[in-house]
Amino acid sequence: MENQTTTPKQIMLNYGLILGFTGILLNVALFAMGKTYDPHWSMAIIGIAITVAIIVLGIKKIKELNGGFLSLGEALKTGLGIALISGLVGVAYTLIFTNFIEPEYFTRMADVQEQAMIEQYPNMSDEQLETSLAMASKMSGPVMASAMNIIGSLFVGFIISLIGGLIMKKTDEEITSI
Repeated sequence: MENQTTTPKQIMLNYGLILGFTGILLNVALFAMGKTYDPHWSMAIIGIAITVAIIVLGIKKIKELNGGFLSLGEALKTGLGIALISGLVGVAYTLIFTNFIEPEYFTRMADVQEQAMIEQYPNMSDEQLETSLAMASKMSGPVMASAMNIIGSLFVGFIISLIGGLIMKKTDEEITSI
């Protein structure tokens, strides 16, 4: 039997899939509770905490593979890889959700946004409201939602990887300079 070694790509794939499917579970829970259009702020905190934990665990696993050594570049590459895989899983879920589970999602979300604008800016004229809604409609839809999902995942992944990598960084140069 061959001795199988874990590669950085496998770690990125595994942790990215875990993060992606965890995000799906959170979204399914919101849908089941009827909070898809108005989630509680605590769900965002839970999502961020899970994202931080999974990316940091993935970076830690890379550090273990390297015998306790980790460069900032390796941490960034790993975290961005995990975030990208997670973002792609999220895009797949969003497309399935908006096409099959909740086909009226973007229409209903536009209604929710319109109501929020009316409540938040009661002195807004009808013309200003129409202009704002027209701009919001250009920024919605499956393509834009997919792009924003991936960009958001990569941005958050970069920040978490940068901070985690700076904290966990340990290179040969640090040891020889002591």
